[in-house]
Amino acid sequence: MAMTGWMTSVLGAATAIALVQAASPAAADSVEDFYRGKTITVISTGSVGSIYDLSSRLTVKYMAKHLPGDPQTIAKVMTGAGHLVGTNHLYNIAPKDGTTLGAVGETIPLIQVLQPEKAKYDVRKFNWLGNPVINNLTIVSWHTSGVTSIQQVFDKELIIGTGGPGSTSTQNPRALNNILGTKFKIISGFPGAEIDLAMERGEVNGRGGAIWSWWQTSKPQWIAEKKINILLQIGPRRAKGLENVPLMTELARNEAERRVLALLSSSVMVGRPILAPPNVPADRVAALRAAFRAAMTDREYVAEAAKLNLDIEPTYGDELQKFVEEIASTPPELAKIAGSAIIEGHIFNCKEQVKDAKLCEGSGGE
Repeated sequence: MAMTGWMTSVLGAATAIALVQAASPAAADSVEDFYRGKTITVISTGSVGSIYDLSSRLTVKYMAKHLPGDPQTIAKVMTGAGHLVGTNHLYNIAPKDGTTLGAVGETIPLIQVLQPEKAKYDVRKFNWLGNPVINNLTIVSWHTSGVTSIQQVFDKELIIGTGGPGSTSTQNPRALNNILGTKFKIISGFPGAEIDLAMERGEVNGRGGAIWSWWQTSKPQWIAEKKINILLQIGPRRAKGLENVPLMTELARNEAERRVLALLSSSVMVGRPILAPPNVPADRVAALRAAFRAAMTDREYVAEAAKLNLDIEPTYGDELQKFVEEIASTPPELAKIAGSAIIEGHIFNCKEQVKDAKLCEGSGGE
């Protein structure tokens, strides 16, 4: 049926109005309209008082300051299974409209690669907003343990407390046992801060993994009084203040071991990330990423972070998203080898597990 002149005029007018609205401030302020009067909930998958909890509360508080609409914020904690409980909730259950954010463990992308059966999520579909700091992990011994260097752990058993089975605090010392023959006796299942109490009580003689800034922030007196010995650090480079402490990758005796230990170390680059669940509208993701970037240079944020001894060396959303996707795209052979290295009691036999025997040659991992 032919379109009448009246219908043509009406549709033409409607199109003109739509074009004007698309260019108007009201449309540009759609993110502001959404967040006005809203409350943003940040769910930390680390325990109450942990570095994840402290950092996420502060970061999201200042992100909200730089978001259109001036939303309020509240913080919740959802722990369990080495950050998996909270991460699975964020992916599968949490609202996907930009009102719920997450502060997840740095090992979450790596679990998807090494233990995919445990990951009820796809890290590539999360919206990664940023990481406030790249901060190396540490393995420490208590001052009464008689162990002051990593080399001693090749000859003497060290009982260490760790988090959940999927946490880096469990996976890294287990890999060191399996690949290199260290003698860590791993007692897992501790909430993070409780491992410190267990060390003080003599229930364990060390801790399998804590971010370097955790000791600087929460236990500076332990560093000053030499209550703990930093045996090893895990990360891309030696951290400031730990120049004399070896990196985990430096213990590798050949290229195959170096690649496995480098993959296990990659989680440090993920750090203490802030993310949004999948399917959040793109304009809100862009606003959240912009708010994270603005927060990192906010003078009040910087001052509060300094009071908490929280370093600031941010990785921004786009870069972090790409890095996480690179981890998720780890070659299957490397993923298989590294996955076997974190199985309790598994002995890593390089020449049996690596296709290219040349990677098993040599004695240095530098």
